[in-house]
Amino acid sequence: MRKLLFVAVSILFVTAGSAQKNKNARADGSPKLVVGIVVDQMRNDYLYRFADKYGEGGFKRMLKNGFECRNTNYNYVPTYTGPGHAAIYSGTTPYYNGIVANDWYDAKTGQMMYCTQDDAVESVGTTGDAGKMSPKNLLATTMTDELMLSNNRQSKVIGVCIKDRGSILPAGHIPTAAYWFDGDSGNWISSTYYMEQLPSWVGKFNSSKKVDAYLSKPWKTLFDIDTYTVGLPNGGDYRKPFKGAKINAFPHDLPALKEQNGLGLIRSTPFGNSLTVDFAIETLRNEKMGQGKYTDFMALSLSSPDYVGHQFGINSIEVQDTYARLDKDLERFFDYLDKTIGMENVLIFLTADHGAAQTPQQMMDMGIPAGVLDTDNITKNLSDKIAEKYGEGNWVSKYYNQQFWLNQDLINSKKINQNELIESVLPFLRNMDGVQAVYNTSTADWKASNLLTEKMLNGLSPIRSGQIAFLLQPNWFGGSYAAKAGTTHGSNYTYDTHVPLVWMGWKIKSGSTAQPFNITDIASTVCDILRISTTNASMGTPMTDLIVK
Repeated sequence: MRKLLFVAVSILFVTAGSAQKNKNARADGSPKLVVGIVVDQMRNDYLYRFADKYGEGGFKRMLKNGFECRNTNYNYVPTYTGPGHAAIYSGTTPYYNGIVANDWYDAKTGQMMYCTQDDAVESVGTTGDAGKMSPKNLLATTMTDELMLSNNRQSKVIGVCIKDRGSILPAGHIPTAAYWFDGDSGNWISSTYYMEQLPSWVGKFNSSKKVDAYLSKPWKTLFDIDTYTVGLPNGGDYRKPFKGAKINAFPHDLPALKEQNGLGLIRSTPFGNSLTVDFAIETLRNEKMGQGKYTDFMALSLSSPDYVGHQFGINSIEVQDTYARLDKDLERFFDYLDKTIGMENVLIFLTADHGAAQTPQQMMDMGIPAGVLDTDNITKNLSDKIAEKYGEGNWVSKYYNQQFWLNQDLINSKKINQNELIESVLPFLRNMDGVQAVYNTSTADWKASNLLTEKMLNGLSPIRSGQIAFLLQPNWFGGSYAAKAGTTHGSNYTYDTHVPLVWMGWKIKSGSTAQPFNITDIASTVCDILRISTTNASMGTPMTDLIVK
C-alpha cells in the first residue's frame, strides 16, 4: 500500500512539474516566441577562437544544447550589413529583395540612396533625422511579414538593434514596431512609419540614462589582459585609435572619450551590446511577447562587434573582449527567457550578417598576398579610357562599391551602343592591380558559369546596380579604408561569407552538421517550422534534421 501511495505521489509531482514547465506551451505545439539573433561582423571561427573566454550559458550553451550548421555561407556579394539582414529574413538575395548594399547610387535622381532611407516619414523619439527610416526599399517579404500575414497581424513582431537597418529590415513591412539607437540624443527611437509616439515604457527606459552609466567607467578587459593571447598585444599595430584618445590601448578612458565622441561612442564598445540586450529584455517584458495566442517574433541584432572590428581589426584584444562580454550578455538574455517563457517554448537562431577580413597591411608585412585597389582616380581613369574611342565627355556618372554607373544621357545622345562601349573597356579594368574578374552587368543573357559569377549575379539588382561590376582578389580592399589598420568586409571570399548558424530551444535537437547551407535557407526553415507561407521571393530550402521527432 505504501509503495502504491509513493508511486502515485511521484506521478503527481512529475505531472505537476511537467505542467508547470510547459505552462506556456501551445496546443498545436508551435513555439510561443521566435528570436532571431544576428551578430554584426561575426566570423564563423569566432565561436571557437575565443572559446576560452566563454562561459557555459552563452555560446557554449547553444553549441551544447542546440544544433550547429557549420558550413553556412552567403551566396551573393557584397557582404554588408543591410544586404545581410535582408537576405536572412527575406530568404532571397539582393537580385530579388533589392537591398544591394548599405548605400547605392540612384541613376534616376543622381543621388545616393541609403537602404532604409525614407524622407516621407518623421523621427519619433528624437528631434534629429535619425528616425527618417522605413523598409520601403525592401522589395520582398520577410519571414516576419509572412508570420503577420498568416494570422491577420495578431502576432507581435518587433525589431531591436543599435543600427536602424539591423532593426528595420528584419522586422519587415508590417511589424508591431522597430526600434534603433540615436547617438545624438542617446535615445532608442523609431519613425512615424511605425508609430506616432514612443510607448511610455520606451520613454521610461530612455530616461534611465543607461548610456551614461555604461560610459561612466573605463573599458577594461573582462579577464586578466595577459590571457588574451590569440591576437595582437595590447596597443599593437594595425588598430585605429578612438577620436581624442591619448593612448590607443587598454584601459580605454570612456568618460574622457565621451566628451569628444558623444553618446554614440557606446556603439564602438562592447557595452553597445549590453545596452541592446537591456532594451530587448524590456521589450519582451513590456510587450508581453510570447504570452499571446499566436507566435511572436523578436528580431534582435547586435551591432557593436562590427564597430569594434572595423576600428581595431579582427586580431585585436578589443574584439576578443567584445565577444567575451557578448557571451555574458547572451547568457543573461537566455536566462530571462528561461524564467519567463521557458526555453522549450522559444525557437532561437543565431547567425551573422557577414564576416571580416584580415588587415591587408598586416598580411603584406607577413608575406601573405593582399593589397588595396587605387580608387582615388578610378572614375576619371575609366572616363578617359572611354573618351579615347568615343570622344570627350563625363562618361562615368558614379563609382561606388566596385561598380560603375555610366552616363546614360550622354550615351543616348551620341547614339552609342552601350554594350559595345562596355566591352571595349573591360580589358582595361581587368588589368587593374588586384582585380579578379570584371562583368558587363547590362548584358541580358550572361550566365553563372562558376561560383564567383553566381555570387555576383545574386548580388546585383536589375534596377539598382551599375552597368559594370568587378571582383577583387583575396584580401584586397577596394580603397584605402582600413588598409593599414582595422578591417572591413564585403567580398565573395569565405572570410566574409562563412558565418555561424546555431539553432536552440523549441524541439531543436543537439548536434551539428557540415552540410552546406546558404544564408537564404534560414527564412525557409523558420517558415516551415511555423507552418506558414514562405517568403514571396524565396530562394531557400528548409533545413532538415534540426527537430526532435
